[in-house]
Amino acid sequence: MNNRNAIRIAIVGVGNCASSLIQGIHYYTRERCRQGVSGLMHTQIGEYLPCDIEVVAAFDVDARKVGTDVHRAIFAKPNCTKVFQSEIPDSGVTVRMGQVLDGISEHMVACAEDRTFVRSSAPELSKEQIVRELKRAGAEILVSYVPVGSELAARFYAECALEAGVALINNMPVFIASDKDFAERFRARNLPIIGDDIKSQLGATIVHRVLTDLFAKRGVKVLRTYQLNTGGNTDFLNMKNPARLVSKKTSKTEAVQAVAAKRMEDENIHVGPSDYVPWQKDNKICFIRMEGQLFGDVPMDIELRLSVEDSPNSAGVAIDMIRCCKLALLNGIGGPLEAPSAYFCKHPPKQYTDDEAYEMVESFIRQNTAKLRVVAP
Repeated sequence: MNNRNAIRIAIVGVGNCASSLIQGIHYYTRERCRQGVSGLMHTQIGEYLPCDIEVVAAFDVDARKVGTDVHRAIFAKPNCTKVFQSEIPDSGVTVRMGQVLDGISEHMVACAEDRTFVRSSAPELSKEQIVRELKRAGAEILVSYVPVGSELAARFYAECALEAGVALINNMPVFIASDKDFAERFRARNLPIIGDDIKSQLGATIVHRVLTDLFAKRGVKVLRTYQLNTGGNTDFLNMKNPARLVSKKTSKTEAVQAVAAKRMEDENIHVGPSDYVPWQKDNKICFIRMEGQLFGDVPMDIELRLSVEDSPNSAGVAIDMIRCCKLALLNGIGGPLEAPSAYFCKHPPKQYTDDEAYEMVESFIRQNTAKLRVVAP
């Protein structure tokens, strides 16, 4: 890309989400943004368009990606997301072998389908080597896409970010930004962090939250609710192992509970992945049911079916997170970014309603853009 003003990011996990992110960086060109585009919450943040983001380092553990140019690796199996930007020139950035740790569930190694895991024979890089690579590449922000349930891996790469002196965007349901110890360490290093667990542009969580908030504002009591999701990508295959779902279920459930007028009893709320359907590939189908009481305690219920391509649904949010993180870096702001985390993530350090979080993030962008313009020569 060779953009001197680019936001330089490193990616951990070159899966479907990384594929949609990189496709989007090349889809939303400067010319296309000038003409007017759809699909973005913010066409421009500060001085930055989506095309001002550049991947300068990437890490994975799959044999079909390690050793490959990152712009080719995003189209390698087991990735199965929709291709909306196929013409992407080679980047000159080779995907390096990361550390496996708990990043792969055993049942995925044994599975024979092509949407599974083939471990690379390349030696794993040590923490020191990963830190050195981040520094050599001049990465400013590390974007984590480790699989759900990868507690050790998520924390390992957070440690790498701290040691390398780069900001962190934790897209996964491992509690780092919302962990007091990690939060303080990023604050002490004056490094911004946004997390935890990315909230899709128009996905199951945001729709469920909006409905729950609507019930509260209209005086309708929620008696019970569920959210069931099916999909056919490696994320859903990975989540067939229930041991890897603890933090994911907590993150998704708390995102809904946080906007309820009154916290629901555990037995009256079920939020979480339900099953892996291979032919769905990256399409995610969500079923939401809410039962409540209207005026006079008269019963009512609502059912909703949502079908979305899972990875593009998060990519536009990730692009905004990256640009907000860059604003924080430029303005010397370290630690968890409260407003972007609240608006873009399911399990931020502090929960707000979506209306409140929206106003907060708009204020964050305005104020931090204004600060840069004041000091600009």
